[in-house]
Amino acid sequence: MPNDFHPALNAMLNATSGILVVSGYLLIRRKRVKAHRACMIAAVITSLVFLTSYVIYHFQHGAKSTQESGMGWVRPFYLVLLGSHTLLAITIVPFVIITLRRALGGDFARHKKIARWTFPIWLYVSVTGVLVYFMLYHWYPATP
Repeated sequence: MPNDFHPALNAMLNATSGILVVSGYLLIRRKRVKAHRACMIAAVITSLVFLTSYVIYHFQHGAKSTQESGMGWVRPFYLVLLGSHTLLAITIVPFVIITLRRALGGDFARHKKIARWTFPIWLYVSVTGVLVYFMLYHWYPATP
């Protein structure tokens, strides 16, 4: 399996999760509850697959250093993006768990209250995860 397979897979899983989260949001706004539920469960599963793949890759390969990349003046922006992505990726886990538990338990009033926070954070993490991938592996790859 090529070295860049996991990062590309992780970016695809992040993008898929983001698309599912937005789709779920749009569906619930249209009162399509069953379709919303299916999208959100698929988003959780996709995120779990992402997390598993991410941990496996970084356990095997470690973190990719930006010192070797051709980022130049963009590096500080990248580090801020990566930092906010990482902090919110950690933060979103309990938010998703609580939001999902409340929905599955039928506590929709409390589900809706926390989902208002969960949705934008989860979407931000998904989008910035894809941006981090492109910056690190395509736009500013390590110089040989």
